[in-house]
Amino acid sequence: MDLKEHIRGIPDFPIPGILFYDISTLLSNPDAWNHTLDLLEEIVKKWNPDILAGIESRGFLLASALADRMKLPMTMIRKKGKLPGEVISHEYQLEYGTDIVEIQSDAISSGQKVVILDDLLATGGTLAACANLCNQVGGDVVGCAVIIELDFLNGRKNIPFTLKSIVNYE
Repeated sequence: MDLKEHIRGIPDFPIPGILFYDISTLLSNPDAWNHTLDLLEEIVKKWNPDILAGIESRGFLLASALADRMKLPMTMIRKKGKLPGEVISHEYQLEYGTDIVEIQSDAISSGQKVVILDDLLATGGTLAACANLCNQVGGDVVGCAVIIELDFLNGRKNIPFTLKSIVNYE
């Protein structure tokens, strides 16, 4: 199945000049969504993770579905101010400014093998920040999987661990 047929491009979103790769159409097709999960599960199980981490917000969809299939716990990495309780924060650079991601301080036990999931890899800044956050709370990031990788942005060079994608745009 060609998953690109189930991902639509939305021009000028969220700002003019950006082509947004929307997985809503992938989610709305049960066959395409299950095929996506099958491919991701094959990737993730090779890393033998103890826990899955989903990046806000579409990464939650992947992490929760795969955690259920694989009988693993999952945790969320969110933008600042969205998680209750004690959190650990990490500020990172964006192209024009900074952002902050957070994880609950007790979300990952020391030494747990973590796989991070998200829908898309662009420049790699958010993913690298999330890996740093997982390491700060004691996790051992063993890999990351995304549905879409935008090869032309070279985000892979910013990721200090194994990264797998299932759909690539040149």
